[in-house]
Amino acid sequence: MQPLDQIAATIALTMGVAWAGGINLYATILILGILSITGNMTLPPDLEVLANPIVIFAAAAMYMVEFIADKMPGVDTGWDTLHTFIRIPAGALLAAGVVGEINPAVALAAAIIGGGIAAGTHATKSGTRVLINASPEPFSNWVASIVEDLTVIAGLWTAINHPWIFIVLFILFILFMIWLLPKVWRGVKKVFGFIGRLFK
Repeated sequence: MQPLDQIAATIALTMGVAWAGGINLYATILILGILSITGNMTLPPDLEVLANPIVIFAAAAMYMVEFIADKMPGVDTGWDTLHTFIRIPAGALLAAGVVGEINPAVALAAAIIGGGIAAGTHATKSGTRVLINASPEPFSNWVASIVEDLTVIAGLWTAINHPWIFIVLFILFILFMIWLLPKVWRGVKKVFGFIGRLFK
């Protein structure tokens, strides 16, 4: 692999695991672990623990819990609130793990950026879920949850197999997220303001 392609592959995987971890951490860990034990990818040394059967089993169990919780209006928002304290640091750790063997300073920089990316994707997911919960029907939760899971799978696959394409799509996603988040935040404030007025 050419040096430039190797750099692109490292950047794509670093940003990819942080991005995906902010949306669905357990699916991200599960996918990486399964890809490793099936020989479809070689994990960086600091992430080889993800291929441990115990880790895969734990990720699969938690993914099943999230799969159910993510489709229940109100429960999904509570789940996302709790995972603010899990997805963001985990995204930082995963990003650092991709480049851990290169240099401690590079690993720390990756953790800082990865944590920021995980925070952004987590905020986008949880904010849009609050707005979706404002609708009376439950089907939009199912659609959103399934689309999120498929997006994580497709995004990680692209990051691993087509890093240049992933980098371009990732940049577009960041621009879209910067445009979307203020609108989501205003919508979330309106929803919680309405709920607050109901209890007064």
